[in-house]
Amino acid sequence: MHVTSTSRPGHAPTVFASFLHFDLSFMLWVLIGALGVYISKDLNLQPAQKGLLVAIPILGGSIMRFPMGFLVNRFGAKRMGAAMFMFYLLPLFLGWRFGHNMSNMVGVGFLLGISGASFAVSLPLASRWYPPEKQGLVMGIAAAGNSGTVIANLLAPPLANIYGWHNVLALAMLPTMAGLLIFLLCAKENPNLPKPAREKSTEILAAADLWWFCLFYSITFGGFVGLSSFLPIFFRDQFHVSPTNAGYLTALAAVVGSSIRPLGGYLADKVGGGVRVLMYLLPGIGILYMLIAFSFPLPATLGLILATMGCLGLGNGAIFQVVPQRFSERISVATGIIGAFGGLGGFFLPTLLGGMKQLTASFTSGFLSIAALSVAATFHLFVLMRSRSGWKVSFLLPQSMESTEVSRRAAAIS
Repeated sequence: MHVTSTSRPGHAPTVFASFLHFDLSFMLWVLIGALGVYISKDLNLQPAQKGLLVAIPILGGSIMRFPMGFLVNRFGAKRMGAAMFMFYLLPLFLGWRFGHNMSNMVGVGFLLGISGASFAVSLPLASRWYPPEKQGLVMGIAAAGNSGTVIANLLAPPLANIYGWHNVLALAMLPTMAGLLIFLLCAKENPNLPKPAREKSTEILAAADLWWFCLFYSITFGGFVGLSSFLPIFFRDQFHVSPTNAGYLTALAAVVGSSIRPLGGYLADKVGGGVRVLMYLLPGIGILYMLIAFSFPLPATLGLILATMGCLGLGNGAIFQVVPQRFSERISVATGIIGAFGGLGGFFLPTLLGGMKQLTASFTSGFLSIAALSVAATFHLFVLMRSRSGWKVSFLLPQSMESTEVSRRAAAIS
């Protein structure tokens, strides 16, 4: 069924609800990382264990993003979004009452990590109200909810100083319940859209372009969420700052990465496609990681991290300027799969940094390894572009696809 942009007038309350869901979910997703310094000290963790502790929630979100895309396709984004809010209360309670050893916290972190699957709820919910020419900006606004990392790193450390980190998990239940109420009041499914055809949900797995997006997003979003979770421990172990100051520095980095994300989508709208923007960002990210590996003093390192987070945020917005157009008929499933790989990248980063720190007593080799991955992704993107016909969405489609089919897919709605 062809649905033109006239059937999508926009719905600002739903965009706000999508942003709120993503924001609170992201806050909970990185909450263990924001409290990582306190938990590590209390449980007497080694560097590799520290990396695993903050990476486990990211893994939980990554695994759940894939099935969440199918669940949203089946039951609707609003229903699944509300169910997620209610589920968050369980791991928060378990961490509050039973988080007294590493094994328990791994379980709590994994369950709390399901909040990372909000990606597959929030973005389709907002996207389905708007035409293709506004997707970059709208998706950027909704996904700017990754600013929840700022909230977690600003508030969790000082609250932990006053009440203890266990009680911070209990306090997090309050905004979670408030968020559920607001989400139910504001979120609305677009009634003008047909229900997605179930038989098409698995066809997307055969699209080669999907897996390229997964690779690129594992670097951009994976880098953002991985650093957001690991930076408190990095600043504490590398520069011996206080836990509270480590949280403030991480919050500053998260502000840069999250606030600039809508700009990535906007630039992609203006310059001819998100992948064109990526062609400049990926090598820049690799260079910045290499510079961070040289262990400059704190002010210089902070500047490099802020620049890195800015590039990662721009990359996130650029990728999801293209995805709703390329996979418009199966956007819930596409965002779930791509988001899952983004989360896996976020799990890989702190695990690698913590493991290399324990093996080499330095973060240098870890950052150099991540830099090498960014450079390799740049090479693959260049090869892909040389094999396609242009800079716009069409170059990520099979060359045999006619321009009319490209236009139809860009205007179709899931």
